[in-house]
Amino acid sequence: MGLEEKVPGGVLLTTVQGLVNWTRKASFWPATFGLACCAIEMMATGAARYDTGRFGMEVFRASPRQADLMIVAGRVSQKMAPVLRQIYDQMPDPKWVLSMGVCASSGGMFNNYAIVQGVDHIVPVDMYLPGCPPRPEMLLDAILKLHDKIMHMPLGAKGEKMQADKEARYGKPVVAPGAMPSSYFYNKKLRAEWEQAAAEGSEEQLRIAKWMERRTHA
Repeated sequence: MGLEEKVPGGVLLTTVQGLVNWTRKASFWPATFGLACCAIEMMATGAARYDTGRFGMEVFRASPRQADLMIVAGRVSQKMAPVLRQIYDQMPDPKWVLSMGVCASSGGMFNNYAIVQGVDHIVPVDMYLPGCPPRPEMLLDAILKLHDKIMHMPLGAKGEKMQADKEARYGKPVVAPGAMPSSYFYNKKLRAEWEQAAAEGSEEQLRIAKWMERRTHA
């Protein structure tokens, strides 16, 4: 049964925004970018049993220039962070990021200076998926929630105004390696210490000192 059999009289009325967002969410092409054990679950999601091809995602692109969804599956080391950012910059707009698993979202059990404590320090994240590792069903649920988010994205001047209002309220997204950890935003003492360290050029020393302090009191 095709779409034409659902439309009475062969006439379909919609908005440009609805049509554009429908085509975007119905043709996700994820980038091939697995970092750790979560990538096994991501590959299982694309295989025959779960079959993301049902949602227009049957093609995992090896080239970031042909992808519009980055699924960060696994922990991100400080050494890998610039590579991840470079791949993100090479993806064409519009693009989205899904943080898969607790390691990508917050560093997980790897609470040390070698692992980025949340991929939102490197790239802006559109959807967070908890779990260690999350099951394929959970990844599919997160993708469908991202589909719903895309369907309600405004276009043109309205979308630009919404983004400007969001940045005015919450600040610009953290996109640079070595930037202030997101957990510092809501702690005035930690934020002040970070700003002072940034002025002195000793941000990483502060990060290591705080990690050692947590290890001492653990």
